[in-house]
Amino acid sequence: MKKSSRTNKELSAIFSHIAELLDINSVPFKPASYRRAAKILEQMGQEVRDVYAQKGTAGLKEIPGIGESMASKIEEFLTKKKIAVYEELKEKTAVREVVTHFFQTKGLSLAKLKKDARKHNIVYARYTAPAKQLLELAGSVPKAKETISIVADWANSRKLDYSIETVFKKWLEMDRLKPKEIVKKPFYENNPMVWSEAKKKWFVVTPHGEWLEFADSESKIEWKIPEEK
Repeated sequence: MKKSSRTNKELSAIFSHIAELLDINSVPFKPASYRRAAKILEQMGQEVRDVYAQKGTAGLKEIPGIGESMASKIEEFLTKKKIAVYEELKEKTAVREVVTHFFQTKGLSLAKLKKDARKHNIVYARYTAPAKQLLELAGSVPKAKETISIVADWANSRKLDYSIETVFKKWLEMDRLKPKEIVKKPFYENNPMVWSEAKKKWFVVTPHGEWLEFADSESKIEWKIPEEK
């Protein structure tokens, strides 16, 4: 089987993104159709552009799993280089997508977000203004999401809280924001250990501060992140 063409991959990516945007907007059923079409296009051995050139829309509808609706969108992309429904959905969903990504960096799944939104535990309207400002500053949804992720990694590694507004405050530092390095240290039965370069031996530090020579197998040494006091 030939690899899918660039056009197939472009369309597959667009259909996958449409499915994601529909999910964010809680549209039922349709996301699955777009994901199915995306997978079909990605795995096709024939270039969809060639199919259209040879048989037109009828040829597109002959592709197993591609119905009339998807065929018309593929034709629209091939002839106009864009899909109107996709452009409208992106514009409508941009702010919501940024807010959703913000909460996902805090560990909330899309399913949980939908559930909480229905219960009014999370009100998207509260975050509309800063999300719009971030979109204007970043210039695109992917860039806005990227900067949120950078701030989230930096803050989470330091156990700091953060908001969309934090991204504004850290904007000029974005290139320098790095997650805190996680250093694992040796322990034996929950007691810290130290390596003596002079004696070429491991020692176990007791709760009373004594250094006891380690006499067990090195396979028993546990490397873990020390608990913060």
